[in-house]
Amino acid sequence: MPNTAQFEAFDFRPIGNAASTGDRRSMEFLSANLGAMFDTVVTDIGLLLSPDWWRTHWVALFNILMIDLTLAGDNAIVVGMAASQVRKDMRNKVIFWGITGAVVLRILFSSIAQQMLQVIGLTLAGGLLLLFVCWKMYRQIMDSNHESIEAIEQNLASDNVKGHEATFWSALWTIILADLSMSLDNVLAVAGAAGESTLVLVIGLAMAIVLMAVASTYIAKLLHSYPWIAWIGLLIILYVALDMIYRDSHQIACQAYGIGCSETIFQGIRHRLGLGG
Repeated sequence: MPNTAQFEAFDFRPIGNAASTGDRRSMEFLSANLGAMFDTVVTDIGLLLSPDWWRTHWVALFNILMIDLTLAGDNAIVVGMAASQVRKDMRNKVIFWGITGAVVLRILFSSIAQQMLQVIGLTLAGGLLLLFVCWKMYRQIMDSNHESIEAIEQNLASDNVKGHEATFWSALWTIILADLSMSLDNVLAVAGAAGESTLVLVIGLAMAIVLMAVASTYIAKLLHSYPWIAWIGLLIILYVALDMIYRDSHQIACQAYGIGCSETIFQGIRHRLGLGG
């Protein structure tokens, strides 16, 4: 028989302590980043009254608005499809907690995205990831067989369950998994467009949350009726992705070899055309 004294003598507490220490450090890291972001916004909030600030950042803000518009409609479709698979009396609860989860994920990702993009090499990786997002968006725009928001609304209004009936937790888990990808895509694109301005990033995050929570269904209908809006959003995200790749690859080359130190694609094109910048 096994010697039970050997098991009793083995102390499992360090493993639990290590896990709890890791969780505590992760929470401290997120809290510190959220606190730093909040402090920066409080310090910079007065800049909103400055015409010079708006002249400097209006392009970034417009790009972020189009990015938020383009990506907000996806959330309504994902949440609606998952909610239509549960009983009618649970659908509002699934929709509420699905949107709440998306808001929380966007806040958490935003708290670390801008700091992470300051690390050389991660902006390049983020740009490559956004290229994949562009490819997914392109396929979605070109796919005429995907379910429309009108059909999803009809399913939500119906007393019947669409497809195999799911439980509340199963539907919510489906939404959260989809939100992980959509939130990362949204925050990465907004952070890339915002550059080093934390205030622009927070404004973009606030717009994304409001559009997603209040008007995502309307936006999904708008994108379905006017596909050119989605195309503009796709082109802007593509530009942000290429700019992130260009800036970081040139920063790497600049530090390693002292060449290719242009900051943006636009400045690089102007420089090569002999227009300065």
